[in-house]
Amino acid sequence: MRLFYERYVGYLTAVCSRYVVDRSDVKDILQEAFIKIFKGLESFEYRGEGSVRAWASRIVVNDSLKSLKAASRLTFVDDLPDIPEDDAPSFPELPPAVVQEMIKALPDGYRTVFNLFVFEKKSHREIASLLGIKEDSSASQFFRARAMLAKKIKAYLKEHE
Repeated sequence: MRLFYERYVGYLTAVCSRYVVDRSDVKDILQEAFIKIFKGLESFEYRGEGSVRAWASRIVVNDSLKSLKAASRLTFVDDLPDIPEDDAPSFPELPPAVVQEMIKALPDGYRTVFNLFVFEKKSHREIASLLGIKEDSSASQFFRARAMLAKKIKAYLKEHE
């Protein structure tokens, strides 16, 4: 178990941190997730290294979403005007840490939908089901998150010319 923990703690911390900004919350979520993982390892059907990583990631993502919902921090903003597609980001060569901080700075709802769509490869239908929102709301949150990131990227690039 210790080897498993040491092997995956860094990766799973990064996964959790995509959804939850507060470091102490991340630690709490990971603690609960590792308990679930260790309890479920006996019944897990090993299909290669990738299957273990995907299974553990799914547990961490689900626990992160539960935490956001329980804290009532998962709010979705629908009263903003849509931003033209021209403003969508085209992630130029930015340091990964900078991009990660930009994503972390998004409102919880935007960040959650963005992460589920981009990193977890979920469809808007799946995201809507996971979060208890309409499919159109998921698409709208993603669209607005992209637009907000585009503005942040433009500002960063302008500042670092």
